[in-house]
Amino acid sequence: MHYVELVAMLAIVQYLFFGAMVGRARGRYGVKAPAVSGHEGFERAYRVQMNTLELLVALLPALFVASRFWPATWVAGIGAVYLAGRFVYWRAYVRAPSSRALGFALSMLPLIALVLLALAGAVLR
Repeated sequence: MHYVELVAMLAIVQYLFFGAMVGRARGRYGVKAPAVSGHEGFERAYRVQMNTLELLVALLPALFVASRFWPATWVAGIGAVYLAGRFVYWRAYVRAPSSRALGFALSMLPLIALVLLALAGAVLR
């Protein structure tokens, strides 16, 4: 199985899921497109989606570059922690933004690890 590619596609599916949650929040809270502000519940869902997009731009290249130099199972495992972290972040941020720290750490630390692995592989090999 191609674990790195699976993690990459799951990250895309996760982002699309968060987008669907934004659409659902638009309907629930009556925030008409193209508005990106309004009810706090909508804004929380929207911020999760946008924050995930911001990290996805770094995740995908780091994931693939790191997998060129390091065992794919390691890289995919780190990517899986990122995915779990994003779900923790989503649940926490939608409920109470001040409780998002664990989800943020479980997203950011694997991302930093992948970037460092990619850089180390590119420099050392």
